[in-house]
Amino acid sequence: MNKIFTVLSAVLITANLWAQAPQSFSYQAVVRGSNNALVVNKPIGMKISLLQGSENGNAVYVETHKPTSNDNGLVSIAIGGGTKDASSTVFASIDWSKGPYFVKTETDPAGGTSYSLTTTSQLLSVPYAIHAKIAESIVGGTVLPSGGENGQGIMMCDGVPTWTTGGTCPGKPGPNITDAENNTYKTVTIGTQQWMAENLKVTKYNDGTAIPNITDNTQWSNLTTGSWSYYDNDLANNAKYGKLYNGYAVSKTTNGNKNVCPTGWHVPTDAEWSVLIGYLGGSSVAGGKMKEVGTASWNSPNTDATNTSLFSALPGGYRDNVGGYGTIGNYGNWWSSTETSTNSAFNRNLNTNNGNAFRGNGYNKVYGLSVRCLRD
Repeated sequence: MNKIFTVLSAVLITANLWAQAPQSFSYQAVVRGSNNALVVNKPIGMKISLLQGSENGNAVYVETHKPTSNDNGLVSIAIGGGTKDASSTVFASIDWSKGPYFVKTETDPAGGTSYSLTTTSQLLSVPYAIHAKIAESIVGGTVLPSGGENGQGIMMCDGVPTWTTGGTCPGKPGPNITDAENNTYKTVTIGTQQWMAENLKVTKYNDGTAIPNITDNTQWSNLTTGSWSYYDNDLANNAKYGKLYNGYAVSKTTNGNKNVCPTGWHVPTDAEWSVLIGYLGGSSVAGGKMKEVGTASWNSPNTDATNTSLFSALPGGYRDNVGGYGTIGNYGNWWSSTETSTNSAFNRNLNTNNGNAFRGNGYNKVYGLSVRCLRD
C-alpha cells in the first residue's frame, strides 16, 4: 500500500506583518510506495479539503494540485493556490475564527485523480499571516491588540502564534485512554486540565464491581444505589452518547467510595468544572466553545458552537426521576462529584439554543446524566 506522511502542516509563510497579507500557506508531505520506498521525481495528484469543526466536518474549501516530488519524495504546495473546486467557497472568504480546521489530503501517487490515499490532520496554528493586515505586534502569551473581528486576536499557544477568540488557546488533542472494559476514549488538554473528549460508556466501577443496568421505570425511580441506562433503553445510542448514570453511581458517598472512571481519572468536582468554564471565558460563552459543530448530533440551531476547546460536547439528554427520557439532541448534561445534599449534586448542561454552560445546583441523584472524566 502506498503511504503519504504529512511532515510539515500549515507552515506559516515568511511575510512582514505589515505587508499585504498573502492568501495561501505552505504544506508539505512525503509519499512512499508499498515497499516503503520513496516516490521520487514523479507527478503526484493531490486533493486538499479544509474541514471545519472536526476531522469529519464539512469541507469549506476544496482544491486540487499536481506537484512533482523531489529526490526525497517530498511534495510542496501552497494551500489556497491550487485549482479551486467549482462548488467550493473562495479561499479568501474563510472565517478562521470559526475553527478548529482540519486539512484532509487525498493523494494519487500516479499523478491522476484516482485518489487512493487519505490522511487528515488538524490545522493547529491558523495561518496568521493571512490576518497580518490587522496585526500590530506579537506579544508572547497575550492577545494581540489587532483590532480583529469580534475581539479576536493571536496568542502564543505552546510557542505557536494562534488565532483565538476570547483570549483562550484551543484545546490540544491528547492520547487515547482505555477503561476496564476496553472502551477507548479520545482526550484533550484544555488549559491545565486533561479531559475525556467522549462520554463514559463503562458498566462497572474500576475495581470491577458491576453497575446495574435498570430499564424498568418504577425500579429506576425508587433507587438509592448506583445504576445506568442507555437513552431510551436503546443500545444504538451508546456509541455516540455513552451511558446515562444516576447520581448514586457517581458520588463516592453513595457508591461505596468507588470510581466509575478509568484508573488515574475521576468524575470532576464542581470546582473543577468551574476551572474549565472560567478558562473558556465564563458561563455565557464557554458552552459554544465546548459543543460539537453543526447539526449532525445537535438539533438546529446549535447556536455559537465552535468546539475550539475540542471538548466535543454532545446532546445526550437525560433520564428523569420517574424513569422517562428527554432532550436528546437539544441538551447535554454532565454530573459533578460534588453533592448539594445527600440526594442531589451539581451538574453542568449545554443546549442547542445558545453558547451558555449552565450550572445546575441540585439535580436529584435519581436522574440519569452523562459523565466526562478528568485526569487526576
